[in-house]
Amino acid sequence: MKVILNQTLPKVGKEGQVVNVADGFARNFLFPRGIAVPATKGTLALLEKQNAKVAEELASTKAGAAGLAEKVDGQTIRLVGKTAKGSPKLFGAITSADIAAGIKESLGVEIDKKTVALLHPIKRIGVYEVLIDLHRDVDATIKLEIADEEGNLGIELPTERLPEMEEAESTSESTSETKQESEAISGENVE
Repeated sequence: MKVILNQTLPKVGKEGQVVNVADGFARNFLFPRGIAVPATKGTLALLEKQNAKVAEELASTKAGAAGLAEKVDGQTIRLVGKTAKGSPKLFGAITSADIAAGIKESLGVEIDKKTVALLHPIKRIGVYEVLIDLHRDVDATIKLEIADEEGNLGIELPTERLPEMEEAESTSESTSETKQESEAISGENVE
């Protein structure tokens, strides 16, 4: 089904684009939320008129958006959320407003929360790639690190083996080998 998007949707398309989506996705998700409208002859004609008006406005704002994209693109933003001890689930969620505030705090760049393209709020700690839609023709991608209060990202890093651990393992292996040998010897004597 062809639809016209009213707002940018990650992995689907940008505002004002005509995209082809599954019928169920359009009827059950896009239309009820007002994210898209069906692409009929009337709506396509209206879209052309709107695109002509918007093109003039976008030409003047594109240079400013490109400057913002240079400052933001590829940057890493770290946000801290509350979690239960040892759990990767957040109490609450990280929303586009939180991400916009984090960008302003860490980079000093004012970004509207509507430009942060999140389909659903983030509810787990970890590292995420987030699209920032600054302009129809200008995008930026940031790396978002969601950490708990202790600074953990929920990523297990390989730890170095301590010499004491290696010694303990080698002694337990030799002990088990000795037991197996003694059982084999005692089994031979019984027969």
